[in-house]
Amino acid sequence: MLSSADLAAIWLTLRLATTVTLLLLLLGTPLALWLASTRSRLKGPVSALVALPLVLPPTVLGFYLLLFMGPSGPMGKLTEALGLGTLPFTFWGLVVASLLYSLPFVVQPIQNAIEAQGKRPAEVAATLSAGPWDRFWHVTLPLAKPGILTASVLGFAHTVGEFGVVLMIGGNIPGETRVASVQIYDHVEALEYTQAHWLSATMILFSFAVLLLLYRLQQRKSATGLRYGL
Repeated sequence: MLSSADLAAIWLTLRLATTVTLLLLLLGTPLALWLASTRSRLKGPVSALVALPLVLPPTVLGFYLLLFMGPSGPMGKLTEALGLGTLPFTFWGLVVASLLYSLPFVVQPIQNAIEAQGKRPAEVAATLSAGPWDRFWHVTLPLAKPGILTASVLGFAHTVGEFGVVLMIGGNIPGETRVASVQIYDHVEALEYTQAHWLSATMILFSFAVLLLLYRLQQRKSATGLRYGL
């Protein structure tokens, strides 16, 4: 059975994944819109930066974030000057690290959904006197809804499965930074294989449910004739 420590780790994991997913949708949607519509020379470098976590070892990203957010880093000096202390080994440090690590899993599906629309729907809305804000809220976002839902599922699931970045930035503090992946690692290190099996099986069932939801969304996407390149 799951222990109280396992349940606390699962609760912390879900709280982290929910917070990161909501922030990623808030920050990633404008970025995806810009990437889908711009012809700037910066599109290539920015796209590469967004996709970098897909190929970068998590420990590399975690190491440099640790330096960046530490007491001698630019962000660490700023947060200390604001009286917030430093972010490493705190819940909000995990949030910042997870935002960067899960960024491509949210931005790319939304960008592909917007690019699949083409410019025609917004141009038609413009001929009906719809301003940029109205076109974004009432045309672009509704048409990109399947891509946004897919991005939400992928961003949430990827945050749940993080280990390397979480361990580098958050360490292993019960109730603060010990998420499910770290709790499983602790059980294995302590040779508590039964507890590791229970928690791992719970995460397998959860991951299966998330993927099943993703495939249902892809079926709906195929029914509308759209392609998001996932």
